[in-house]
Amino acid sequence: MRRILALLFIVSLSGCATITTMTDSVGDLFSDSDNSEPPAELTEYQPEIKLEIIWDKSDGVGTDELAVNLVPAIAEGRIIIADHEGLIQARSVLDGELFWEVEIDMPVSAGPVIDGDLLFVGTSKADVLALNTATGEAVWKQRVSSEVLALPVVADDKLLIRCTDGKDIALNRMDGKQLWTIEHNIPALSIRGEGAPVIVDESAIIGYANGKLIAINLADGAHLWETSIAIPRGRSEVERLTDINGTPVLNEGTIFITGFKSGINAVSSIDGDVLWRNESVPAISGLTADMSYLYLSDTSSDVWQLDQRNGASYWKQTDLHQRRLSMPAVYDDYVVVGDFEGYLHWLSKIDGRLLGRIEITDEPIVAQPIVIDNILYVYASDGTLAAVKVLLF
Repeated sequence: MRRILALLFIVSLSGCATITTMTDSVGDLFSDSDNSEPPAELTEYQPEIKLEIIWDKSDGVGTDELAVNLVPAIAEGRIIIADHEGLIQARSVLDGELFWEVEIDMPVSAGPVIDGDLLFVGTSKADVLALNTATGEAVWKQRVSSEVLALPVVADDKLLIRCTDGKDIALNRMDGKQLWTIEHNIPALSIRGEGAPVIVDESAIIGYANGKLIAINLADGAHLWETSIAIPRGRSEVERLTDINGTPVLNEGTIFITGFKSGINAVSSIDGDVLWRNESVPAISGLTADMSYLYLSDTSSDVWQLDQRNGASYWKQTDLHQRRLSMPAVYDDYVVVGDFEGYLHWLSKIDGRLLGRIEITDEPIVAQPIVIDNILYVYASDGTLAAVKVLLF
């Protein structure tokens, strides 16, 4: 019921319908009965690695059961988290000791993002805030056009903000003053996405709900190039969904991006030329990459490894089918995903087999885990923050 009310609230604000990808599928919203597949049960297996929770803390309300984009941010020995009610904390990455906490009394919907001495968060009430990384003290606040769901992106002296009404805004990083804004029309029905821009030299590359990938000049927001990742087809608005929802991944001049109905795409960062497309992988959320491969959880929560050169699939892991997995994280020779029951699953990079799992909480793990110095940090939707390490048998 809370998710339905949240959806109705979003529609009333934007004037168009929005589907959340974090908690519901398109079929769930447009069906009179629940005919979705049940999540796979966890089965017995032979662990090949030993996992240890180094420390864990539980404060605040986390996402408060809403489809927001709250992720941990790590820099200089600190891990900083925010909950939806506006509690922001900085803790030690070593033992979770609290350095500072502040309550901003605003519904945080995106962040935090750390850039040197400043950290940034976006809110559901169309505000962007900058705080001092060392103390949590407020530095500036700027009103934008609508809710901020994508993570803010720092590009030199600019802070790029994506708003849910289709506007992209550049703010001055130091004082929050608006430098430029561009606007793109949102289709009548779109997926509530969280894709952020990716920075390539002096440009920002952004995916839109109309299926287009667009490059803009960072200096003034001027259009540089665009390419169609997906073309709307069909009679109904659902059939015509073409959202580019995830944050693009850049590796050696190639941009990798997921698109609704268009699968996985590789695009040249120079001119937007589509290098290859794999439409057999039904993906909406973002990708993770190492030097040679792409990893993703598809719309059925099956995990894939793809070749960056041509999009070919090397393995597909189906043991976690429909367990509402997070985006994968790469940890040494492992791929790690969280699920809706608070488990972390370690998979082999070689063949995708399950090597180990550990329960962090009994609530969903939605945010992508973060790996720093062979420690994996995970922030669950109930506000549980944990650090996990692999110990070989």
